[in-house]
Amino acid sequence: MEAWSRGIRERVRDAYSAAALEPRARHPFPAGRAFAESVGYGADLLDRLPAVSAEAFTGVSNVSVFAEIQPGAAVLDVGCGAGLDTLIAAQRTGPAGRVIGLDFSASMLSRARRGASEAAAARVLFCQADAERLPLPAGRIDVALANGIFNLNPARQALMRELARVLRHGGALYAAELILLDRLPEELRGESDWFA
Repeated sequence: MEAWSRGIRERVRDAYSAAALEPRARHPFPAGRAFAESVGYGADLLDRLPAVSAEAFTGVSNVSVFAEIQPGAAVLDVGCGAGLDTLIAAQRTGPAGRVIGLDFSASMLSRARRGASEAAAARVLFCQADAERLPLPAGRIDVALANGIFNLNPARQALMRELARVLRHGGALYAAELILLDRLPEELRGESDWFA
């Protein structure tokens, strides 16, 4: 991995870890329950989930709500953050399903594990790993969720290859993402412009 890519990864991990540690602080992106409601998570749904997961939500959409998740499915929530989508997926898969939440921030995973414990979510596993090197066997996942991670990872081709590898034949990826409609203005670019 190139040095600039490693630098981006470290800055992104630091920013999201800070949101896990202090969700009400100022961050370079929206976070929290009010933001989750603004992107389509119903207040009644959030009321039934642990506050520890909702208060540090940093996704971009309500991907776990609109995804087609069947009872008994094997679900991967890649870039799970505080675990909000993971817990919703676990409710939707029921007791016969299993859900894996994966993130590269130990702080976010700590919050997600607390949420799963508070929710008494069975058959949920959280794992710290990079999305472009998934620690999963091939063809075992029915549904993969990706809520706002592609814009944060310059290794998108490797990430997509890994998602394709772990999805079973006929499996589905549900993703929500931020998209630039025009080239990022020069004054807003950093040392690299992986948005180009």
